[in-house]
Amino acid sequence: MIHPTALVDDAVEIPACTNIWAYCHILRGARIGTNVNIGDHCFVEGGAVVGNDVTIKNGVFVWEGVVIENGVFVGPNVTFTNDCYPRSPRMDHAATRYKDKSWLVETVLRTGSSIGAAAVILPGVEIGCFGMVGAGSVVSRDVPAFSLVVGNPARVVADLCCCGQKLEGSCLTESCSACGQTPLQRQALLQELISSSTETAHES
Repeated sequence: MIHPTALVDDAVEIPACTNIWAYCHILRGARIGTNVNIGDHCFVEGGAVVGNDVTIKNGVFVWEGVVIENGVFVGPNVTFTNDCYPRSPRMDHAATRYKDKSWLVETVLRTGSSIGAAAVILPGVEIGCFGMVGAGSVVSRDVPAFSLVVGNPARVVADLCCCGQKLEGSCLTESCSACGQTPLQRQALLQELISSSTETAHES
């Protein structure tokens, strides 16, 4: 479903089971997966990748170089960036730097990760599988899989289960009191996702 007020550029394929809500703009060259929900007033730039089963809440701008894998949650007003040292490309002094894409830094949100409302994700960061970023946090370094990070700068404060339940101890040793997932099941899933990601990278 594409809302009548949304603007989707030519050649962008939107699967029938994906919802693009009011006043969104999806640029040519963006890749949008199946069973995705993109809320009001969002922008997806060409070169951005949104996987399957992703939820993007209102007011999120997904820039070129941002890769959102399957099952990711992006809260309202999350900020992504893709240039560590930005200048206006229209300024003469910066023209040489922006002649090619060497300035572009990729940011990756791995499968099942979640980004809380109004968090800021700096360029080059990887949010690990099922990692979670607390609301309003500023993330300047990679977030390990199954970790909850909060603050500015964001730091690890707890481990989480795949279901989102906070664990009393380490994800390597604690079973989940909510869904019953064991550490062995958790690690097996992680290895499966890593292997799948590696195979996909080799194919592309």
